[in-house]
Amino acid sequence: MNKLNFHNNRVMQDRRSVCIFLPNDKSLNIIINVKILCHQLLVQVCDLLRLKDCHLFGLSVIQNNEHVYMELSQKLYKYCPKEWKKEASKGIDQFGPPMIIHFRVQYYVENGRLISDRAARFYYYWHLRKQVLHSQCVLREEAYFLLAAFALQADLGNFKRNEHHGKYFEPEAYFPSWVVSKRGKDYILKHIPNMHKDQFALTASEAHLKYIKEAVRLDDVAVHYYRLYKDKREIEASLTLGLTMRGIQIFQNLGEEKQLLYDFPWTNVGKLVFVGKKFEILPDGLPSARKLIYYTGCPSRSRHLLQLLSNSHRLYMNLQPILRHIRKLEENEEKKQYRESYISDNLDLDMDQLEKRSRASGSSAGSMKHKRLSRHSTASHSSSHTSGIEADTKPRDTGPEDTYPGSAIHRKLKTCSSMTSHGSSHTSGVESGGKDRLEEDSQDDGNPARSLQANSVEPSSRALCFFSPSVFPVSVL
Repeated sequence: MNKLNFHNNRVMQDRRSVCIFLPNDKSLNIIINVKILCHQLLVQVCDLLRLKDCHLFGLSVIQNNEHVYMELSQKLYKYCPKEWKKEASKGIDQFGPPMIIHFRVQYYVENGRLISDRAARFYYYWHLRKQVLHSQCVLREEAYFLLAAFALQADLGNFKRNEHHGKYFEPEAYFPSWVVSKRGKDYILKHIPNMHKDQFALTASEAHLKYIKEAVRLDDVAVHYYRLYKDKREIEASLTLGLTMRGIQIFQNLGEEKQLLYDFPWTNVGKLVFVGKKFEILPDGLPSARKLIYYTGCPSRSRHLLQLLSNSHRLYMNLQPILRHIRKLEENEEKKQYRESYISDNLDLDMDQLEKRSRASGSSAGSMKHKRLSRHSTASHSSSHTSGIEADTKPRDTGPEDTYPGSAIHRKLKTCSSMTSHGSSHTSGVESGGKDRLEEDSQDDGNPARSLQANSVEPSSRALCFFSPSVFPVSVL
């Protein structure tokens, strides 16, 4: 195609380049139409990554050092730099600087078994890996060593003495910088191999599950942080809002550190209200005079926080029945492994007595001893992992999530997730400030009154735009 024809071709003129940053430090370069919807771009990314379930993930851009997640119904150019939108491509394979977009976790869950798609769980694991590197839980230092052991098992497989020695991994890739500075690389390289060895026989999928379960227990890993202002005249934000899996936290900014002021579980949040730049929190059971009032800085940030908080609240409430079933199944699995270990210990005593009798009668005990050692190693493996979801003692190639007990329970969990409510008192809705407010919200960011009611009987269609049960199937596999 010659230059003249190219510049006269409107289709080619509307093409732009985007670079999608992935959680595992890789990236995708995609050529798109400038008028593409965010949902269409997310579908393309998931297809390229072979993700079947991307409901926990979103696309974000960084604005003022914060991740702003895209509304899937909006066109991409709403979030793009002005220069990127105006810059016409100069020819085939000749595009301007790409727009940087992040594919990352938007909604956190506490148990990896809720993520049935292995590819989705892989990227969820990698997102937590990156979050852990910035974690500052100084009183939970031992957790970082356990997480490193799980990650090494997931990345490298079983510990091999002839391969895994010396500096066979980079401590900075598995530990926060403050842990490396405090303990030193030599200390980490000396002690981690034994912990890696303790994870013997865990599959990569099992190691991912254990890592996820342990990582989300750290207070600052499964959290989104956003600036808040005490007063609308404030220039520098003095507060930070932390959106966790279980609720909302408010921090006082003290230089580089944050001091926790309030911690509201979702069950204690009566109402959240966004009116223009104003953000109000009304704790459940308290008079309206006790509400907390903060400022977001602009209506568009209020709109973004409303959607993120509303969807996170709904997801948390919808998943509670499923998580209770998972915990019960895991407890039964742990009890089963404990019984197997107890029985194995008794068998060891019986085998010792048989060996003594065999020696007294002059018979060979070699084969008997071999069987005893084999049985003991199996039992000790089943009880050696004390953190996270226990691995099944039965040898297999697939992870435990592939054969979780009971197809009837699978059906029950799916039914539970789909019935968790259309208009249930557990789901959060958006309380209307006027009968036409929702339509106005979709047209502009003017000065709408928006609120999140924890006990609303009729959830609005706007709040249900992403996590209605019909579009968020949850299965435990």
